[in-house]
Formats: sequence, C-alpha cells, structure tokens
Amino acid sequence: MKLTFNTFFLVCFSLCALQLSAQNGNNNLPQLGKNSIKEVIAAMTLDEKVRMVVGPNYSGSTNAASINSSVGIIGFTEHQVPGAAGISYAIPRLGIPSLVMADGPAGVRISPIRKGDSINTYYATGFPVGNLMASTWDPIMVKKVGESFGNEVLEYGIDIILAPGVNIQRNPLNGRNFEYYSEDPLVAGKTATAIIQGIQSNGVGTSLKHLAANNSENKRMKSNSIVSERALREIYLKAFQMTVRDANPWTVMTSYNKLNGTYTAERLDLITNILRNEWKFEGFVVTDWAAGKHYPEQILAGHSLIMPGRLDQINSILKAVSDNKMDESLLDERIEKLLNIVLLSPTFRKYKYSDKPDLVAHAAVSRQAATEGMVLLKNNNQTLPFAKTVHKIAAFGNTSYDLIAGGTGSGDVNKAYIISMAQGLKKADYTLDENLENMYVNYLVDYKAKQPKPKNPGAGKPQIPELEISKAQIIEQAKNADIAIITIGKNAGEGGDRNLENNYNLMPAEKELIKQVSEAFKSQGKKTVIVLNLGGVIDMADWKDQADAILLAWQPGQEGGYAIADLLTGKVNPSGKLAITFPETYSDVPSSSSFPKSWADQPDSLVYNEGIYVGYRYYDTYKIKPAYEFGFGLSYTQFSFDDLKLSSTKFNGKIVATITVKNTGTVAGKEVVQLYISAPAKSIDKPTKELKAYAKTNLLQPGESQTLKLTINAEDLASYIPVKAAWIAEAGEYSVQVGVSSRNIIQSKIFTLAKPIITEKVTNQVRPLYGIENELKGK
Repeated sequence: MKLTFNTFFLVCFSLCALQLSAQNGNNNLPQLGKNSIKEVIAAMTLDEKVRMVVGPNYSGSTNAASINSSVGIIGFTEHQVPGAAGISYAIPRLGIPSLVMADGPAGVRISPIRKGDSINTYYATGFPVGNLMASTWDPIMVKKVGESFGNEVLEYGIDIILAPGVNIQRNPLNGRNFEYYSEDPLVAGKTATAIIQGIQSNGVGTSLKHLAANNSENKRMKSNSIVSERALREIYLKAFQMTVRDANPWTVMTSYNKLNGTYTAERLDLITNILRNEWKFEGFVVTDWAAGKHYPEQILAGHSLIMPGRLDQINSILKAVSDNKMDESLLDERIEKLLNIVLLSPTFRKYKYSDKPDLVAHAAVSRQAATEGMVLLKNNNQTLPFAKTVHKIAAFGNTSYDLIAGGTGSGDVNKAYIISMAQGLKKADYTLDENLENMYVNYLVDYKAKQPKPKNPGAGKPQIPELEISKAQIIEQAKNADIAIITIGKNAGEGGDRNLENNYNLMPAEKELIKQVSEAFKSQGKKTVIVLNLGGVIDMADWKDQADAILLAWQPGQEGGYAIADLLTGKVNPSGKLAITFPETYSDVPSSSSFPKSWADQPDSLVYNEGIYVGYRYYDTYKIKPAYEFGFGLSYTQFSFDDLKLSSTKFNGKIVATITVKNTGTVAGKEVVQLYISAPAKSIDKPTKELKAYAKTNLLQPGESQTLKLTINAEDLASYIPVKAAWIAEAGEYSVQVGVSSRNIIQSKIFTLAKPIITEKVTNQVRPLYGIENELKGK
C-alpha cells in the first residue's frame, strides 16, 4: 500500500512539473503589450511575418465578395463582426489579436441580421453623405457627427472604420462623389479632420482614403491618372496632407488606380517619400481591397497590410525574401507600424462592446447635421418657409415617398429605417393628398418587386422611372392643394460613374413633370418647390426658372425626411453653402473633355489637362458663369459684414483678419464667412482667388452680431513651384477678400509681402512621364 502511494505521488509530481514547465515555456514567449514590439516581432517566424502583412481571407474565416474584376471588391467577413469589411492576421501565442475593419463613410456597414440570432438586430445610423457634411462648413457639427459615428464603431466591436474619403470632386460624373467632400482641398481637409477627430475620440481608428487621384470609378482597377506634380500637390494631395497633420488618422488607404503610370499602391515616392517622410505619418498604410498587382512592391512601397488577403500574395512575398529582393528587416518595419495601432485598439484592450449603441440619440445628431448641410438655392418672393396659409401639399416625384438616404456600394449603411419627405411633412402636421400618395407608394412597391438584381451590386439598382401623372390629375392637384413639391432623386455609387444623359441631366419625364406641375400651380396663383435628393451635381439650366424655390437636400441620411420638413417649414433656417460648383452646362466643366461620359468611353489614361484649375478656381479665373457658384447658399434672414480689419498690412509670419457679422433680418440664423486670397503671379500662373479660411457663426438672433477671427499663415500664400521643388510665397501685394461665396465678395483689404518666402522645401516626386499641356485656354 505504501509503494502504491509513493508511486501515485511521484506520478502526480511529474505531471505537475511538466505542466509548470509548459506554462513557463509559454510565458517565456514575448507578449504584445508586455514586451517591446521589437521583441514580439523577433519571436515571429518568417511565415508569420508575411501573414501579418496580408489579410487572412485565404484562411476561409472571411468571405470577400467580388463584384467584378474590373470594379474591385466590397469587403465582407463573418469573422468577429459579421458584415464587417475584413480582419488582420492574429498570432495568439504572441498576444496579437485581429483588428476588425468596417466600411464606410456615412455610418457603420455591418450585417443587421445575424445567423442564429432571431432576437437582436445590428442596424447602424445612416448619417448624411460627405458632400452634405462639407456643405455645413461647420467643423464643430461634423465633429459631433464623428463622435456619434465613432461610438457605434466602438460598441459594435470594430477597431477601424474605413473612412473618410478626401478625394477631390474633379468632375461631377464621378459615381463616388457623394462620399467625398468638395472641389476645394481646404474644405475637404477641414471636414475630414473634424470627422476623424470625432470618431477617434472614442478610442477607435479611421482610414483616410483613397490616396491618390482616385477621381473616377469606371474601370478603376486599371485606369491611369496622369497629373502634373503641381496639380497633385496643390489640389489632389493637399487635403490628405492637412488631415494627416491635424487629425492623425490611424491608417491611410491607397487607391485602386495608377498614378502617372504606376499603381498608387506600389509607389514608394507617394507612400514613403511623401506620406511618411514629408508629412511624418506614423500610422500604418493599407491597400484598398484587391488593389494593385505586384504584392512585394506594395510592401516595399510602404504598406503594412494588403487586404483582404490571398495565398498567392503570401507566396510572392515569401519568394521575394528568399530571392533577396526584399530584406526581412523591411517586414519588421512594416509590422511595427501595424502593431503600434493594434496596441491602441479596443480589441487589444479587451473592450466589452455592447452591440447596443444609442441609435435614438445618434439619429437626432444625423437629423441636425442634415439640416445644417442642406442648401437653399432659390427662394423667390419668400416661397419658403411655408406661409401660414399652406396646409395641404401635393407631393410629386418618386423620392418624395422613397428618400435616397445615401449612395451605394461600400458607402451604403444598413439602416433600421429611412424617413421620407412625405413622412416628415405629415409629422409636422401638414396634409398630403392621400390619392396622390397612394399612387406613388403602390407604384414603387410594385416596381421594386419586379426589379432584377443589378449586375454590379456596388453601383446599386437603376433609377426607377418617374410615375406618369396625367395632365388632368396635375390640374386637379393644383386646384385642391396649397403648394406643390417636386422631389428629384439621383443616385450613384462604387464601381461605376454617372451617366451624363440620364443621371447628370434630368430624364425627359422628369423635365416634363416639372413643366406641367409648375404651369398648373402657377395658373392657380400657387407656388412650386423643388427638392433635390442627390449625391452629386446635376444640370439645372433647363428647368430651374420654373421653380419658385429650390432646396438641395443632398442624400441626407436616415432622418432626411424630418430634416427636409424642418427647413421647408422654417423650424430650422437653412445655413448650408455649396462646397462644389453647379455649372451652367456640363461642357463648362474644366475636365469635361477628358472625363469619360460612359463605361465604353473610358480610356486607359485620364489626363488632368486642367491642372490646378478645378472647380471655382477655373470658373472664376476664366470668367465662366456657373448656375450656382462655390460657397453659395441662401437664408431666411439677412446678414451684414462690417469692419474687416487685418492685424497688419505687412506680412510677418501671420496675419489675423477680423470681421463682424450681424443678423439684420427678422429670424435667427447662421452665416458662413469665407476668406479668399488673390496672390501675385510673377513666376507661375495662379487662380484669380483661392479659399484660405472660413468660419460659421453661432445662431444669431435678429440684431445680434458676432466678430470672427480668421488666421492667414505663410503656407496659405504659397504655391508649389516644380522647378524649385518648393512651396514659395511670392513677394508683392495680396488681396484678402471676404464674402459669402467665391463670387459674392463683400469686403477686401490689401497686405504686402516684402520678400519671397520658401515655406517648405521638398523633392520632386510622382512626376508624370511626359509634360501635360494645359488645354483650358482652348475651351
């Protein structure tokens, strides 16, 4: 018995010793967060290092849904957060978790319904689209949206939201313009900075995209943007530079297209020389999903992560290391950037997310932002807000009852609901003609049931043709209703550009509807309001004169119908301003001759012949009258601008401009002060003026004033001179012009710069292989 006990004791002791030994062995492995990042990387095998820089889609744990080889990929994973865009590779033995990344710029894009869960839903708030956010001209409001947005990122278990996009709206046909902010890099950069600061205040990350010159969607996987170095630096890279400096995004995403002959994802000069070395970006760089073709070159260029990941990408990088075409130490550098961000992530911090963000509170923020960014384009004889005599409304147009809340593709959001304009007006105690409403609702339900699935899911379904309303029915509505509203809706999205004939221009049925309704209501002494539910600029020349008032509602998010009603009824005074010019005709657009009008017209290369003359820089310099200029937007009240002062008439480092804005009208409102500078053009041509600062007032009561300060720094005076590879402010007189649009300047002052200033010396990068002739003077 004693022998048996001793034997048993020895066996137990041996087992305990083995277990302790194993535990000590595991504890001896470096762990992320406890050991230095370099120690953790040193413990990785080469295979693990390569897998760290390639997304793990190849493992079968994720499922990326390909749209089309020439269109790209909309990311989708079932791992960790179903419906997110993808994850990074995890190494549990070293304490490295996966990062979860999700689309998109107008709200969290995840699956709202999950397998095996019949009780809960996972909807996210649909916030207004990018061009509406920019039209607020209000970084404080944009940051507020970002704070709500970022909370949903956090509470749904996501580490990085793949937004925002700051690509310049070079041409109105770009299908993805709804995601982007402006034709102007200052507005784009300030808006992106505000949204990032708001999102990242929640302890989650963002991905600034798409670097760079990704200004069209047709054949985006192989198109080649040919851009001069000056235009690239002053227009297409400037917003990225500002946002990296001021917002410190966790990641930057490169684009699908080639830039001056080489895929952006493979350009060392763009990613390392400019982004890293010039701009001092400290986060990690990620590819767009399935971008580029040469994967070792993507790592060599500066990427830390290739998404969504394939085995051939792993094998090609392993081969590059074995063939001595890539040093293993380079992988270490890329992984270090990635792990620095992993350490910041909610997943690494083991944050216990709720899957229950406050969607009600966030919907209220979405509604407020929508009202701030809608733009009143026309308001003859105080048509708006509705007079007290308006009770019954005849609402025409499909999107009066079926609001387009946002664009399509990865920028879409799975929302629990969308409030239509009709719902918003009824909630505000207005009566809509029931027969007319039923006609539209039944027509839309029936048409959608028969509508086939689109060939390109990213671009969404084709526009539903307008319901045909007979002339007799319109006349009857004009007799019975107090006012007419016509809503025009246009949509577009990822993977394809807009069609000139029926998406930029109105369809014949839409023009006919406007004509018949406006004539019928005018004959009864009644007015017609047009509401534009758009993701981008449209042609308005043929019909704008037929409307008494025009409200640009953009794509205003899920609460859009309430927000439209808030403005139409005067509950909120419109204060939005255009961040993009509406041209009189498409042929006036400076890039109209070089931008493809259809998929079939898409050339291999898109030459940016207009150079720096994008948007108002072109229209104002070449004296082309637009339909509605950059910065334009009406109010229900009036404002005066008085007492413009400069802190000095001689520039010495900076100048502060002050101006007093007074509400001289009868209702409370907000105004945007826009400061433009006209610079001397001695050694290089320059636009007639450029926006250099802006600010929005508080809500000013009638008779109330506010003095705003706007700072002008040396970099605001400088242009990029390619032959000197430097940003230079030329000596001479500078005109400070303050107004309410690029063409409505109210006060101006002059200051002088005694000697030229080199504000930044760089090196020539990303230059085109041949010179680009500016063709604008021939337009």
